[in-house]
Amino acid sequence: MNSPTAGQPPSAVADTDRRTMVLDSAMVTFARFGYRKTSMEEVARAADISRPGLYFLFSSKESLFRAAVTQALERDITAVEHVLAESGRPLAERLLDAFDQWAGRYIGPLTRDVAVVIEDNPGLLGEIVETMPQRFEQLITDAIAVEAGRAAARQVAQTMISASTGLKHQAPTRDFYRERLEVAIGLLVR
Repeated sequence: MNSPTAGQPPSAVADTDRRTMVLDSAMVTFARFGYRKTSMEEVARAADISRPGLYFLFSSKESLFRAAVTQALERDITAVEHVLAESGRPLAERLLDAFDQWAGRYIGPLTRDVAVVIEDNPGLLGEIVETMPQRFEQLITDAIAVEAGRAAARQVAQTMISASTGLKHQAPTRDFYRERLEVAIGLLVR
C-alpha cells in the first residue's frame, strides 16, 4: 500500500510531517487558549519550532488557524469514508462509528474545546465550515441509501445528524454519546 508521501524525496516527506505536527500543535494551542488569546509565539513553543520558522510556514495566525482546522476536518472526513466503506459490517455499526469519528471524538474536556474554537470562529474559516458538514451529510445519506434503499435517506441522515448534534452538546463522555446515538440509529435504521 502506498502512503500519501510515497515517491516524494525524503526532505519533502520531512516537510510534510513537520507541517502536520505544527498544525496538530496549533490546534491544541487554539483549543486551550481560544483563537484571540493564542499567539504565534505560543504555537511555536508548543510545536517546538522557532517563531520565524512558524512564520515561514504560515504568514499569519489566521492562515495557521485555517490550515489547522482544515487538516482536522479532512482527517475526520477521511476516517468517516473508511468506516462507511467497510461493507462487511452492519450499517448501524458503521453509522455509529462514522458519527463517533465526526463528532464523538470531540467530547471531553480538551477535545470539546477544539469543537468550540471551530464553532466560535466561522468567519476565519471560510467555506470549509459549510462544505465539510455537507460532505459528511452526503456520506451518511449515501451509506443509508445504498444499504437500506430508502427514498427518505436524506431525511434519515439529517435526523441522525440532529440527534448527534444534540447529544454532542449534552454528553458528559464519549461513551455516553455513543450509547445514546446507538439508540437513535437503531430507531432510524433497521
